[in-house]
Amino acid sequence: MKPDQSNSRRDFIKKAAVGAAAFTIVPRYVLGGTGFIAPSDRLTKAVIGVGGMGRGHFDYDGTQVVAICDVDKRHLDIAKPMLDKGVKTFSDYRELIKLPEVDIVHIATPPHWHGIMSVDAANAGKDIWCEKPMTHTIGEGKRVMEAVQKHGRMFRLNTWFRFKDNFYGMGTTVKPIKKLVDSGMLGWPLKVTVSKHTGFDWKFYWVGKDNLPVEPVPAELDYDAWLGPAPFKPYSTHRVHQTFRGYWDYDGGGLSDMGQHYLDPIQYFLGKDDTNPVSVEIDAPQQHTDAVGIWRRITYTYADGCQIILDGEGKDEKAAYIEGPKGKLYAGFKSDIPDLERKLAAFPDPEPQMTDFITSVKTRTQFALNEENGHRSCNIINIGLAALRLGRSLKFDPVKQEFIDDEGANRLINPVMRAPYTI
Repeated sequence: MKPDQSNSRRDFIKKAAVGAAAFTIVPRYVLGGTGFIAPSDRLTKAVIGVGGMGRGHFDYDGTQVVAICDVDKRHLDIAKPMLDKGVKTFSDYRELIKLPEVDIVHIATPPHWHGIMSVDAANAGKDIWCEKPMTHTIGEGKRVMEAVQKHGRMFRLNTWFRFKDNFYGMGTTVKPIKKLVDSGMLGWPLKVTVSKHTGFDWKFYWVGKDNLPVEPVPAELDYDAWLGPAPFKPYSTHRVHQTFRGYWDYDGGGLSDMGQHYLDPIQYFLGKDDTNPVSVEIDAPQQHTDAVGIWRRITYTYADGCQIILDGEGKDEKAAYIEGPKGKLYAGFKSDIPDLERKLAAFPDPEPQMTDFITSVKTRTQFALNEENGHRSCNIINIGLAALRLGRSLKFDPVKQEFIDDEGANRLINPVMRAPYTI
């Protein structure tokens, strides 16, 4: 080979290698795809709501935060130094979800925004990671399901106890509880009691105040955007940020705060991910129209007789976590069934679940806690909150997902949203 031919060949190889390397780092959106994602690709994430909860989820293996949004400039100022210099910041989430370079939208706002933002993100072609509770109303949950499935998006609800970590006072993951229930050793129907004696704290400090002072809106806060779809009410410090959970317009106290952590695994191990209770009985003081109060006892009953009892007062110190006609399971995974662990070993484990959201997004495989079963477990919360707000027991149709013969309760399924913040 002549020298000039050799040099030409080497130059060609170098140029080809540079071109190939450049091609491998072209963002997916430039290539026009939301389908296959190479396993080696790092997914991009945008976080809406960068208060304490949002900032706590910046670091997640396999993702990079490229954009953040908050209606409070102070939150943005705190968050920006925690991220790469090139991160984009927004005060309007509708601008953020238009970014073509964003794969996943993480919604860490107060719950009254979850439904609208999830639907808008799905419509924009984004996969969604949403904090609990999934939605503020039953109707919003339906709209989220429809939008996610219409656009083929992946959805993760951020409560993880059905598939990992010790489940509060049970001293174990949910897996052996599911295995025990499936084995039939406890019998059927089952009664599940959720109280401080079985390891669960209902956080009754999340209550509102019924005499809020009217205060000037801080200069750094876009209060109208913070309220969003909620009715307009004068600004008060206690109404927003860390204490918003005590007001019906934005959340629902301890039941809404902890409900999906506690109740979603129950739906799972009872095998009721595609249904809901048919009735709820409430024992509580009369509630204020604005401020959430405490409650004493909430009892849910399914069509087959299974029950979930939320014991707010902790009256029954000896209550079993799960009680069936053949046996009981107590906190700490203790049971009155002799030699339980040996007997349980003879039964099959529960079916495996997709528990890595990054893999879910890359393979387009539905996540373990998704828009369908997440909506159903969120319904339990919203059914209970409706009964609490109205101060009466209710009947529920889990197929139609509406209350039976109660117009007032059904108004809470799709309440009027303040324009222009609507689904």
